[in-house]
Amino acid sequence: MTNDHQIVLLPSGRRGTVPEGTTLLEAARSLGVDIESICGGKQICGKCLISPEFGEFAKHGITADASGVSAPDAVERDYAERHNLNLEEVRLSCAATLCGDAVLNVPERSLARKQSIRKAARDVTVTVDPACRLYYVDVEPSTMGTRGDWKRIKAALEKVHGVSGVTLDPALLPMLQRALRECDWTITVTVWNDREVIAVQPGFSEKIYGLAVDVGSTTIAGHLANLRTGEIIGTHSVMNPQVRYGEDLMSRVSYGMMNAGGVDKMHRAVVKSLNTLAKEIATEADIDPAHIAEVILVGNTVMHHIMLNIDPVELGGAPFALATEEAIDMKARDFGLKSIGRGSMVHILPCIAGHVGADNTAVLLSEFSGARDNISLVVDIGTNAEILLGTGTDIYSASSPTGPAFEGAQIEHGQRAAVGAIERVRIDRETGQPTYKVIGDDRWSHSLAADETLSPTGICGSGIIEVIAELFLAGVLNPQGQFASNALENPYVRPREKTAEYVLVPAEKSANGKDIVVTQQDIRAIQLAKGALYAGIRLLMDHMQIEQVDEVKLAGGFGSYIDPKYAMILGLIPDCDLSAVSAVGNAAGDGALIALLNITERTRIQEMTEQVHYVETAVEPAFQDHFVAAMAIPHASAPYPHLADILPAPVAAEATTGRRRNRRRNR
Repeated sequence: MTNDHQIVLLPSGRRGTVPEGTTLLEAARSLGVDIESICGGKQICGKCLISPEFGEFAKHGITADASGVSAPDAVERDYAERHNLNLEEVRLSCAATLCGDAVLNVPERSLARKQSIRKAARDVTVTVDPACRLYYVDVEPSTMGTRGDWKRIKAALEKVHGVSGVTLDPALLPMLQRALRECDWTITVTVWNDREVIAVQPGFSEKIYGLAVDVGSTTIAGHLANLRTGEIIGTHSVMNPQVRYGEDLMSRVSYGMMNAGGVDKMHRAVVKSLNTLAKEIATEADIDPAHIAEVILVGNTVMHHIMLNIDPVELGGAPFALATEEAIDMKARDFGLKSIGRGSMVHILPCIAGHVGADNTAVLLSEFSGARDNISLVVDIGTNAEILLGTGTDIYSASSPTGPAFEGAQIEHGQRAAVGAIERVRIDRETGQPTYKVIGDDRWSHSLAADETLSPTGICGSGIIEVIAELFLAGVLNPQGQFASNALENPYVRPREKTAEYVLVPAEKSANGKDIVVTQQDIRAIQLAKGALYAGIRLLMDHMQIEQVDEVKLAGGFGSYIDPKYAMILGLIPDCDLSAVSAVGNAAGDGALIALLNITERTRIQEMTEQVHYVETAVEPAFQDHFVAAMAIPHASAPYPHLADILPAPVAAEATTGRRRNRRRNR
């Protein structure tokens, strides 16, 4: 009799029971994770590499060790030797078989359908005044009895450019003399912050670049800029490898607490990805990564601490103490960034408070420059939503634990934004029939010929928001987010256990031959996420003593692709003129770019962070009341007059006047 074992696939979170002896390739595919294998499992192409993870994974209720995966055979060992693979870190999934419970990380490069990461810098207006500058000097040749090369270079810098008092990074000494003599005693040096020479180049050179990176919980997005011109010459993104240790921040804090060396493992993983990002973005831009003089890093507070190899355990519970909230300057080599210049620098923007990190500081820099009277709400939606509310001078900030539902986790057929994922949904009010669009195809499903199909692979965040909002508008869901009493009259709704589910895509039209459905549990996961987000926003509005906002900006890779109308119908954001709701892209990346290109802005943002009014949602008594009220669609009490022509009656009347709040209070 064959034994069955539990298997968990990261970062997708897919899990299931698989028979012993199944190859890891077949096991992953059986759970809907399509790993690439050009050679058909003959251990030739090496496209199916996966990484078994070992340790206690409390979130998944599983303990995995090396005995859960078969030992490499001679063929796999031979392949590994020829291709310089470490079989303690990666395995050919077509060769390794399941022997026990296992947790497997499937890297993006091994997927047949690669992740589509859609983050790009917007046009940013900023005066180019970076911390790193180039200086070319013609140095006196050495003669008997002359001073050392560095002293003569320093004298030339002061004489020609008025740059005095600078020091030399000792790591550059081995290359200094060769660089100076290579072009007949001429040299170009890079000076950081008017204090230190951090790079030397023979002769005259204009090569100086900087990298601004937003280290998100899910995605690491970088923008490469020419520090002379301010021109953005490259944008590149990679998945954050820490996702394998937990989809949300608290899961990663927990992983560090429960696994010896867990924090160091997560630290090394993200530093490795940053090195990869730097090399890949430089290659795409056709520059030498050694000419990247400075890197600006931003991230939430958990990412901030793990990047610095600081145990984030204190962020796992009140009072959520940071090791430091101040800006940090350090050598890239000391940080672990060894793919760029030997003397290059890393600058990490300051944090604001316990769960409002350097990424929120970057958003502040990007979206709140200059004095103004209108009240702006900026929401960066991720596994931990960060919120800014205020004018140019009076600003409130908070974070809210939304979890990974908006990114497809905790949703039965959810997935991250990738080719084939459903991203747009409409439901016919009369028939209940769905129509949808998938990433990678501009056509709607209803426009296809009879023999055509879009073959969806799942539902991404924007798609799950739209389908829930459309179900509500079609009367299939009631304002409490439950399937309505007459929902089963809809031909696309069918019973499921004690409730129901909506069939968005029938099996014959999906990529894996299975129905793609929306369940009551999916709806509840989104309600919990949006309830937490709205409650955080409402707390800031309470502190500002306001009842409405003038404009809403949706930031982040996910926020950029939410339809503002559906965000408001669902109740993700408070009522506002829909024309004043906009997507601002990766605002954290834009803020990092501003800090990269202008050193004065770094001083200004440090001053701004010290003036921000931080609201800790975890200890606010009103948070729970706001959260419960925000579970309803769009809300149990807050008025939504701008949706009066969209919401179904009598919900529209109640949402316009806030009558539900009054009725509830009178009970």
